[in-house]
Amino acid sequence: MLKIIPLGGLGEIGLNMMLFECEGQILVVDAGLMFPDDYMPGVDIVIPDFHYLRENKDKLLGIILTHGHEDHIGAMPFLLKEFNLPVFATGFTLALLGEKLSEHRLLETPPFHEVAPGGRTKHGPFQVEYIRVNHSIVDGVGLAIQTPEGLLVHSGDFKIDSTPVGGQLTDLGRFAHYGEKGVLVLLSDSTNAEKEGFTLSENEVTRTLRDLFQAAHGRIIVAVFASNITRIQQLVNLAREFHRKVVFSGKSMLTNVGLARDAGFMDYPDEVEVPEGRVHQYDDHELLIITTGSQGEPMSGLTRMVQGRHKYIQVREGDTVILSSRFIPGNERAITSIINSLYEAGADVIYEKVSDIHTSGHAKREELKLMLNLVRPKYLVPIHGEYRHLVKHMQLALDMGLSRDNILLIRNGQVLCFQDQEAKVCGTVKTGKVLVDGKGLGEMGDVILRDRRRLSEHGMVIVLIAVDETTGEIVYGPDIISRGFAFESEIEYILEDAKCVVLEVFDDMLHLGTIEPTQLESEIERRLRRFFYKIVNRGPLVLPVILPV
Repeated sequence: MLKIIPLGGLGEIGLNMMLFECEGQILVVDAGLMFPDDYMPGVDIVIPDFHYLRENKDKLLGIILTHGHEDHIGAMPFLLKEFNLPVFATGFTLALLGEKLSEHRLLETPPFHEVAPGGRTKHGPFQVEYIRVNHSIVDGVGLAIQTPEGLLVHSGDFKIDSTPVGGQLTDLGRFAHYGEKGVLVLLSDSTNAEKEGFTLSENEVTRTLRDLFQAAHGRIIVAVFASNITRIQQLVNLAREFHRKVVFSGKSMLTNVGLARDAGFMDYPDEVEVPEGRVHQYDDHELLIITTGSQGEPMSGLTRMVQGRHKYIQVREGDTVILSSRFIPGNERAITSIINSLYEAGADVIYEKVSDIHTSGHAKREELKLMLNLVRPKYLVPIHGEYRHLVKHMQLALDMGLSRDNILLIRNGQVLCFQDQEAKVCGTVKTGKVLVDGKGLGEMGDVILRDRRRLSEHGMVIVLIAVDETTGEIVYGPDIISRGFAFESEIEYILEDAKCVVLEVFDDMLHLGTIEPTQLESEIERRLRRFFYKIVNRGPLVLPVILPV
């Protein structure tokens, strides 16, 4: 029996992680992160729950990475801290992973196995071929996985661009080859399943950028994802065409460009590049600045430039600033804020909503149809996307004639079993989201998130009391301090009444014959929360502190 078990990436953007289990052995594909939602204050990133992997540690064969985006490799440092698994990926993906592990100070890492597109590896009952795909990061692959139960095709993140910059075409010939052999199941990227037509070609983006370079008379500042090496190479090529020097700004930008040059995915003469500290030596029309910050990130290069916090570069009148990326859902407010700040600084701002300066890395509906026609699977499993994306992918497949019984909409944690060429959901495993807070890791849970939301919305009230541990009498206090709740001068009478509530709790507890601090703190918290809600309709976090003396 073959089992397919998604631990993340089905019903959400990011967190991609898939397990393939056969003959008592497990092959892992990807281990990504997602960024926190608004209801997760203080959380830095979210990673999949590894509970099932811990339960089956002795069955793990290794992990395959399809490409180097954070939503596919971002959880790897946490995974490799627990599991000493060999890692199989293309060269650039491994280079990005190596940098990430260094940041986490993982010096003793498991073996890395570099596999070129077209290469093959064997893992127990699984034989894997790595198929080149075009995406918004270089060196991405899909997978053809031969198992005793049949052939699986995993698309990875892909699009079909017939005129890509850099020549990294999706290898439609190999997908068609496996379609001819007979594919049991296709697991296919659904991120853009809502969008009609074909994805805009990178060459079209180049034409738009060339027009902007032609029109610009001052500095050109482009904010782009540091992982989008193809776009960065396009910009460098245009800089050379228009006789501009290139300045790279931002730690991740400098790191990724260096890795890409070493791996052969970027090529330009050394004299084209100028360090940030030498920008003052050139006239404005001689400079192209490529930086991070297309999503309005607070610590990014572009944000520091517009806020005057960058050591060498400040945005000023006459600059042309290009945000060469899409607006990621959830980032709209930050992006709008940075655009307004750029206009206030006198810059001319170009972004996706006003010009074709970005294209997606994910296949739209016509490309998804082409993939289905080439692979011709018996079963389709839509992956990578929110639930509406999976449903739209299902509807597309229905329109193409695939039977509803052969389209398998599953969720994270559901176990999809294949036996004798037949499929069914045969159970569930524990899965979920693990919240990473700073350098901490763990089940932060609803209680902590609830307290943080209450702090952010209603503030905090601290009650300080010193109690004679022998008699139970109050020897100091109660003192009440509020932060983020209201100005104490404005609610002095409410806080005085709150002290009376605390004294009533002591009288009641003494009457019952108990002065146990934990019970006192719990009862003070309960009654004060009820009191504040009744008086001012707010529920601050109440923190009683009882000091026995």
